[in-house]
Amino acid sequence: MTRPPTQRYAFTIEFDGTPFQGLQRQKHGPSVQQSIEQAIARVTGETAILHSAGRTDTGVHAIAMRSHVDLGKDIDPFRLSEALNAHLRPDPIAITHCEVVPDDWHARFSCTGRSYIYRICNRRAPVTLARDRVWHVARDLDVGAMHRAAQALVGCHDFTTFRSAHCQARDPVKTLDRLDVERAQTQWGEEIHIHAAARSFLHHQVRSMVGCLKLVGQGSWPEARMGEALAAKDRGKLGLNAPPHGLYFVAAHYPADSGSDTNPTSVQSAPSVQNESD
Repeated sequence: MTRPPTQRYAFTIEFDGTPFQGLQRQKHGPSVQQSIEQAIARVTGETAILHSAGRTDTGVHAIAMRSHVDLGKDIDPFRLSEALNAHLRPDPIAITHCEVVPDDWHARFSCTGRSYIYRICNRRAPVTLARDRVWHVARDLDVGAMHRAAQALVGCHDFTTFRSAHCQARDPVKTLDRLDVERAQTQWGEEIHIHAAARSFLHHQVRSMVGCLKLVGQGSWPEARMGEALAAKDRGKLGLNAPPHGLYFVAAHYPADSGSDTNPTSVQSAPSVQNESD
């Protein structure tokens, strides 16, 4: 039996992860994937599977997640995104861009890099407007020490210490391209931002690295201990796992990207490579 022709649509998705059990469909609670697939069914009458560049834990947010679906109907991308956004309400999910892509382009397997940012509100006063959007750390943190300690993790290493006990990745070796710590002025005030970039991440890797950097910043760990924890290749040497609500998936990168973190219209096919995300 001949399979009916399909059109592949790529989405750029923004979501607040607070009410979801993560991006990927779950048996025990609502997910971003489930909400979008249900919206697609209402708009098109089709059952489609959403494939995404990364997976996110409960409470983790996304600024520009990249995903795709295959549909049998030929729909204008703008009209599709408008219809999906209408049906996604009141869920805190938005399709910010939609386009038709080649059949061999895959949101996950064509992705050559992923970027995250972790936000820390470092002040004595409680968090109000940015609640569930940042990690509130009342104790003063030494950003310079955190950044210097972070550089021990940059490069190709065995990140066993910084992976979840439930991580399904076959290999704990990853190449971390960037781990920078800086103070940043935002509309909510000054924050500490931790930028992480790699081709792929182990489960909980970013949150585990951030948690240990917090210990360095508050003086509980000397800077050298980050490298020592990495070299131990032992989850028992992990100092702290940062909470999920300060973490944001910022961008997925593809071969045709021109070096921008937000280039949703540039796509091309790439060889299939197994990737895991935080």
